[in-house]
Amino acid sequence: MLEMPVIGLESEFRVFVDDAEVAPEEYWRTPRAFITAPTLQRTTKSVQLPTGGALYFDGGVLEVVTPVIELAPQCTARVVRSLWEQIGFVREQLDAWEQKSGTRVRLQAFSCHTNISFELSREERHRNRTIQKLAVLLARLLPVPVIVTGENRRSTGIGVRPRRDRVEITLDFTPEPGLMATTVALIVGVVRDVIEWPSYLVSEIDQRGIPLIAAVEPGRHPSRNGWVTRDFHFPQNPFTADIDAAEWEMTDGRKLSLRQAALEITRHFRPGIERYADPESVRRLFSLLEGSAMSLLDLDDRPAAYEDVDSEAPLEPPWRDEAADRRARTRKYPERRAPSSAPSSEQRPLTRSAYERVFLHLGARKSFRLAGEELTPVAVKGWYHAVLRAPNGEERVLSIDQLLASRVSV
Repeated sequence: MLEMPVIGLESEFRVFVDDAEVAPEEYWRTPRAFITAPTLQRTTKSVQLPTGGALYFDGGVLEVVTPVIELAPQCTARVVRSLWEQIGFVREQLDAWEQKSGTRVRLQAFSCHTNISFELSREERHRNRTIQKLAVLLARLLPVPVIVTGENRRSTGIGVRPRRDRVEITLDFTPEPGLMATTVALIVGVVRDVIEWPSYLVSEIDQRGIPLIAAVEPGRHPSRNGWVTRDFHFPQNPFTADIDAAEWEMTDGRKLSLRQAALEITRHFRPGIERYADPESVRRLFSLLEGSAMSLLDLDDRPAAYEDVDSEAPLEPPWRDEAADRRARTRKYPERRAPSSAPSSEQRPLTRSAYERVFLHLGARKSFRLAGEELTPVAVKGWYHAVLRAPNGEERVLSIDQLLASRVSV
């Protein structure tokens, strides 16, 4: 367990080579087959990237993962920036492999998972305040606002998976940084607020006066312990419905549109959302829910950007900083269109979080000085530990919190 509560993002992509889908672990065997830049080893099917995150081959998909980023003001913007930096690095490496191999590689958007710490002590937990009951509660609260904010016409559901020390929210990938930041801000704000509730019984929702769409019962998640709220759990399919038609019966007896229902739920959590999000994401979130900005569900179909995810355009403020700017590239396939960048803002560029700086330091394979010794990174173990080599050749496993004590800077 880390000393500070954190968030992190994972995104999965289907891989197409010359428009034929391939399983990355079968086609390349290891990420090092196309990544030529120096990396640290994690497992045979994963590597630690210079951009601070990691790349996995996992179950037939390519998965990029951010480093853990501690909860703090604007942390949701930081984690989205980090994810797009990982995607950008992987895309650059694939571009180089395309030039060398004479083939075309396309990354099709699949899923995005938001992981959020659940750090309650044993004394703070009781029979009505377990992570399993938290997951059931979130499977009722999150789907409607997340569907309106970040899902598309071909989406099918929202999942909530309880882990030992975190809760994982699963949904479709959003191939546009600004809209992804808006959705992540919503998710993190709601989850962190609910974690503070004294009870995770479903009855707590009614007691707090939060209206939900009536007759929605989440189902068991098919792949892991957890819950999922799918299209068929609703009275009608919310992903294909008119989001502005007042045809949804609420638990308080009113009939609202899907957008109105999402707004009603989200309003209860606005202070928590503002605690962790950047101001631009909060503005865009409520503009979308109030109907002055477009949702993906306002479109007839999901955008074409899902079919070929790229990050060629640099991230705009508040995400961009000098360390994040990437060199211009000459694309083999210039017709690829990058998703539109995040909305412009007058905010100052984001700083790096403390844990993020540690992972960037590891990714750059820079040494750490601890207790008078110069320690060289050798490998990364999970998200909490790294393997470092001392001058005498001895290898040591140290936690990220221990490495943070070396006052790394990036």
